[in-house]
Amino acid sequence: MEQTFIILKPSTIQRGLVGQVIDRFQKKGLFIAGIKMMRLDEKILREHYSHLVDRPFFPDLLKSMMATPVIVMCLRGKDAVEVVRSMTGATNCRKAASGTIRGDFGMSGQENIIHASDSVDNAIIEINRFFRPEEIFDYSPLTISATYSPDEID
Repeated sequence: MEQTFIILKPSTIQRGLVGQVIDRFQKKGLFIAGIKMMRLDEKILREHYSHLVDRPFFPDLLKSMMATPVIVMCLRGKDAVEVVRSMTGATNCRKAASGTIRGDFGMSGQENIIHASDSVDNAIIEINRFFRPEEIFDYSPLTISATYSPDEID
């Protein structure tokens, strides 16, 4: 099964949306392979958002992402990266479709509830950045045969 990475951002924590967001992923059929709450510092954020460091909004992004602890998760499932990205919606919540996490829970471009890996390669990098190998668990939930056909389970 493919793995992907998400961050439930401080806006999710502050607004009490953690359970609702996680519930959506589990109801879809994705399962949690790793989860923890942590406080992000500038070093890890500069690495994670290296493609945005030179943008004028980066100082605000740092402040936002360090406002509270976050919850980081490794989710597993068939085509997990694509499924999670589809469920997440457009980065700017005002432009995100209704029915997506950002479309239903957000109004901001920056305070946009969730980060989700944008490719399988980046998911691997991000999982390794935020988790030690022993923090990711390989198991099959009891519901797997009711979620996937036998040829979809690897």
